[in-house]
Amino acid sequence: MTDLSDGALQLRSLERGHEDSDPEETAEWLEALDAVAAHVGRDRAQYLFDRLAAHALSLGVESSRTRVTPYINTIGFNEQPRYPGNLELEERLAAALRWNALAMVVRANKAYGELGGHIASYASAADLFEVGFNHFFRASNQQAGEGSGGDLVYFQPHSSPGVYARAYLEGFLGEEHLQHYRREIAGPGLCSYPHPWLMPDFWQFPTGSMGIGPINSIYQARFMRYLQNRGLAQTEGRKVWGFFGDGEMDEPESLGALSLAAREGLDNLVFVINCNLQRLDGPVRSNGRIIDELEAHFNGAGWNVIKVVWGSDWDALFARDRTGALMRAFAHTVDGQFQTFSANDGAYNRERFFGQNPELAALAAQLSDEEIDRLRRGGHDVRKLHAAYAKALSHRDQPTVILAKTMKGFGMGTSGQGRMTTHQQKKLDFDDLKAFRDRFRLPLSDEDVEQVKFYKPAEDSPEMRYLHARRAALGGYLPRRRRVASKGLTVPSMQTWAQFALEANGREMSTTMALVRMLTALLKDAEIGQRMVPIVADEARTFGMANMFRQVGIYSPLGQLYEPEDLGSMLYYREDTNGQILEEGISEAGAISSWIAAATSYSVHDLPMLPFYIYYSMFGFQRVGDIIWAAADQRARGFLIGATSGKTTLGGEGLQHQDGTSHLAASTIPNCRAYDPALAYEVAVIVDEGMREMVERQHDVFYYVTVMNENYAQPSAPPGVTQALREGILKGIYPLSSERKATARVQLLGAGAIFGEVLAAQQMLQDDWNIEAAVWSVTSFTELQRDGIACERHQRLGDMSDVPYVTAALGMSHGPIIAATDYVRAVPELIRAFVPRRYVTLGTDGFGRSDTRQALREFFEVDRASIVIAALKALADEAVLDAMTVAHARQRYGKSADDAIAPWQK
Repeated sequence: MTDLSDGALQLRSLERGHEDSDPEETAEWLEALDAVAAHVGRDRAQYLFDRLAAHALSLGVESSRTRVTPYINTIGFNEQPRYPGNLELEERLAAALRWNALAMVVRANKAYGELGGHIASYASAADLFEVGFNHFFRASNQQAGEGSGGDLVYFQPHSSPGVYARAYLEGFLGEEHLQHYRREIAGPGLCSYPHPWLMPDFWQFPTGSMGIGPINSIYQARFMRYLQNRGLAQTEGRKVWGFFGDGEMDEPESLGALSLAAREGLDNLVFVINCNLQRLDGPVRSNGRIIDELEAHFNGAGWNVIKVVWGSDWDALFARDRTGALMRAFAHTVDGQFQTFSANDGAYNRERFFGQNPELAALAAQLSDEEIDRLRRGGHDVRKLHAAYAKALSHRDQPTVILAKTMKGFGMGTSGQGRMTTHQQKKLDFDDLKAFRDRFRLPLSDEDVEQVKFYKPAEDSPEMRYLHARRAALGGYLPRRRRVASKGLTVPSMQTWAQFALEANGREMSTTMALVRMLTALLKDAEIGQRMVPIVADEARTFGMANMFRQVGIYSPLGQLYEPEDLGSMLYYREDTNGQILEEGISEAGAISSWIAAATSYSVHDLPMLPFYIYYSMFGFQRVGDIIWAAADQRARGFLIGATSGKTTLGGEGLQHQDGTSHLAASTIPNCRAYDPALAYEVAVIVDEGMREMVERQHDVFYYVTVMNENYAQPSAPPGVTQALREGILKGIYPLSSERKATARVQLLGAGAIFGEVLAAQQMLQDDWNIEAAVWSVTSFTELQRDGIACERHQRLGDMSDVPYVTAALGMSHGPIIAATDYVRAVPELIRAFVPRRYVTLGTDGFGRSDTRQALREFFEVDRASIVIAALKALADEAVLDAMTVAHARQRYGKSADDAIAPWQK
């Protein structure tokens, strides 16, 4: 492996192919820098070095430095501050936590072998957490009614047993909770990973899906600055701590927003990466070094990097090492070998590591095999970690990452520590448990160990007094979650922001433009306007939002340091430190992460916000569906607006801008209310109800609303928007004209982008075939299906009076029912079980195409003629019409099975 860690100038020169032509001059330069560092300080030496490097670049002299520093601690022993805590008491507490975390998993799998769980992750991360709990994590004091001013902590999910173990000692969880680890249905159970929906008073952030925690935490830190700069909340001094695994950094989302954090100077953000060098199956970087790689990534992105590689036991070895033998050995040892060293005892490491050369052997000569075995990595040394955390907190203008080297399964003995299989280890035998007890000096008898009893020191013991005192000094206990904001918001009357939609009188507009006009009006409201957060992942102009640039500005912590090219226009690109729009660039993952931060502000900051994330619907659930699930887990409240929705509404763009499945995905998320309105007044009613449900009644739901860019005549809502009409829109279906319902021979159901085709089909059935048809607007197949399933269950359990809404609505009508949508047929098929008569569905299955809207609708067979033929065929199947009528219709409209294969087969 290439030596990336040796920083010696002569070696660097040799690597570049240059001999030192004047060693005496070189020595003078180095001695001068040494003198500055020794007599003035490292900060001054760093300043001079950076100035010299900048000057060298101006002369065309390039730097040969790599972004990887030697494989040692960033903070040297001489710079390490005195540890402020009681090491003995903290060690005893940590031992109790380690045991209870282990016992939780072992007991669960001893009783129920199928439950699973993880021991090794927390074993490696325990000290990373405990230094934070004892000295750094500030709580919000929300239990005392003092707001939500604490730090935010994203916990590594596989280490959740350790967090439960601490909550047990603190008194928040009882022994019965620990006994029900991973058994949540009967009894006071504990969920496997952090999950605010399952434990709404405890977990703040869901982190179980790898990679989502890192990107969410970055945008959470950014949103805190947004609130501060807009004068909405005081977030100064609060920190976002993210604890993640080194293997998790392979996820694109983990590293995808690093530059944003550096660009915006988020010094309120600290990543602590648990570098235990192992994935689930083996080393993270078997033939390389993950710490070096991550240092280069974060350094290159503009982060402050602190490495905590070796524990205090190594300090004496480094002090005695006059030849640099340790540095050279580390530089040529890859992670796969470090893992092997972890998995073996002191005798093995004496031979295989310290036995590499006489210099190393001499360093270890005074150490026993047991002492070699106890040489700790930096992530298991609270003094080293405290120094790193303290330095991170004092650092300014950059986010900080702490790369802490640990051992997976630390303390689990030769059966678990550093083994390839340690991640899957759920059980330990009696001898392993006893060895664990002895290693951490736990006051447990052999009988206690055999029964895997939980251990809790007496409440008046020095350990427990210390634990409570430390948390009291930091403001209380965490994690804790606020369920509702202490004060909701009042939603203004629809007439103040949607009058134009309620009284459209046939004016042509798209539902996208109608929605943007509503938002523009809402932004002017005295109360709710300041709490709205418009979010776009670029393309705001595409959605007609350019007028908002001038109205509320685009958020930038730097303001606007340039003269925008379009300054002379009314809608110029205006950035401002108190701007309201979050314009996230081309990053749907970033934009949805921003949305989550705003959508959970009611809980995190006791400040209800109302985010509207507007995007091409194709780039929502299909692209960042896992993050949307994380929003659901976190009980987010806000609007996701899928603009230019459906598969045919944005014709010329082709496949990547054509969405046929997002409503199907939305239907799977329990707290997502999904709507596909066709009319502007429907959009108004849905937005009004959504705001009232989320910020007035404080229900933990979010709304997915699809809107279109196609202009067509918008009807006015019936006078006053009757309660029946409002109920129908929100439940999911209502008749467009109740007068025609009684005489109609066929019922046409239309949604979203295809609603206009359904109206045209109604007229064609009347004009061409003298068949009366009634049109129903379906705003949500999802809501209708959920209502139907609930009613079906009630009936199954004995409540026969409960009838599905769609069944009752269509029950009084006549004839077959034809549904057409711009989504795949599986969407209208959601309600088939609850439709009372013959039901025919049309949808846009298959790959997208580029063409005009009308050509696309004909291709996917959701155009007006295809709807008419479907209606006629259904009537013929019921013997109301003869088959020849259908054949004539096919001929008249140019539709034939011989012409083409089905769209989804092409």
